[in-house]
Amino acid sequence: MYHQIPPLIRRNTALFALTQSFTGTGMQFAYGFGPLMVMELTGSASLAGLSVSLIGLSRFLVAYPAGKVTDAYGRKPGIQLGLILAFCGCLILFLAMNKQSIVIFAIGLLIFGMGMNASQQLRVAAADMYPPRMRAQALGFVALGSLVGLAFAPILISISDAVAPRLGQDPLGLPWLMLPIVIVAGMIIANLVRPDPKEIGMNLQKYYPDYVPPPQLERAAAQPFNSRLLFADRRLLIATVSNSAANGNMSIVMVLTSLVLHHHGHSLLAIAISHMFHSAGMFGFTIPLGRLADRFGREAVMFPGVATTIVGALLLALTSAWWSVTLGTFLVGIGWAAANVAATALIADHAPAEHRGRAIGVNDSCAGATSVFAALVTGPLIDWSGLPATGLTAVLLAAIPFVLLLVRKPAAQPQA
Repeated sequence: MYHQIPPLIRRNTALFALTQSFTGTGMQFAYGFGPLMVMELTGSASLAGLSVSLIGLSRFLVAYPAGKVTDAYGRKPGIQLGLILAFCGCLILFLAMNKQSIVIFAIGLLIFGMGMNASQQLRVAAADMYPPRMRAQALGFVALGSLVGLAFAPILISISDAVAPRLGQDPLGLPWLMLPIVIVAGMIIANLVRPDPKEIGMNLQKYYPDYVPPPQLERAAAQPFNSRLLFADRRLLIATVSNSAANGNMSIVMVLTSLVLHHHGHSLLAIAISHMFHSAGMFGFTIPLGRLADRFGREAVMFPGVATTIVGALLLALTSAWWSVTLGTFLVGIGWAAANVAATALIADHAPAEHRGRAIGVNDSCAGATSVFAALVTGPLIDWSGLPATGLTAVLLAAIPFVLLLVRKPAAQPQA
């Protein structure tokens, strides 16, 4: 495949992957240490899911507007706007831990999450630059950049653990003051992309002479965007539900991983390493998963991915050792990757470049809403039923797409 990619597209893809490697570190902090920050600020485990729910809420709020911005003005302006928001959110989160204020924390994490989720228009940009036969693997190329960014999280946490006491700073707050440095690096790299990927997506035949735009995409591009059409197509509906279910499952597991390991006395570094394995599952296999989705079809990767998140959640629900919890969170990560890459590619296949930002934004908004619900119920479930029941809730959530598959669409009634 690589030799078939025009040099300009290869360059842009590498730049976006580098951008992702620098900016992805922040989400490791948000997911990995957000629950612990909430517990420190409130003293309550029942609110531990607040951080993940705020990230989900930010995704719900920003995904469609970010898609609308990138559809109107290009992918790069939307990505840069997101990174600026994330930069501001980091500073507010540092202030929140200094002031020990849960209100400032909530504001800061919401702004940070909106910025990080808006910058995920990187995926749309990747989809723009490739024809369908290469699209899922292209998404994998960019997502793999997050794997490089995994190295930054433990390094920054180690520095924070060592330096924070000498400076009189909170070890959970100081990393947020370091993170803007890597965000600025990501902004500089993203600015080097030329031309804007939306322009490439609207003229794919210029870069791939053998590509012939499907007539249905040309007709769709001439019509106003209508999000209801996404749900009218059964394949796109199930893709959206599958992606949302995998995200909801992961939201619960991300909270559980930190709390289970912390409960058993593991250090912040051990928790960071466990989340690093989770993130390795999320991003380390995206290229082969994308290749499989391009070769065998989107559903052939998407459904096994959702099933894998079920297995991972069961491990968290039924075990407590560091290695088994880490294996479970790793499996949830790789299952999420399969579902996300395949579902995103499927939706991108059915949306013209002029509408693609909003189409994927609708998918991301649904995933964000599911994450909000999942994270909000996690804390109360832990208080009322304990960690195992909470893990089983993640299993049930991920099973929804398979239930939907079993519900057959009613056959059309013959006309009288």
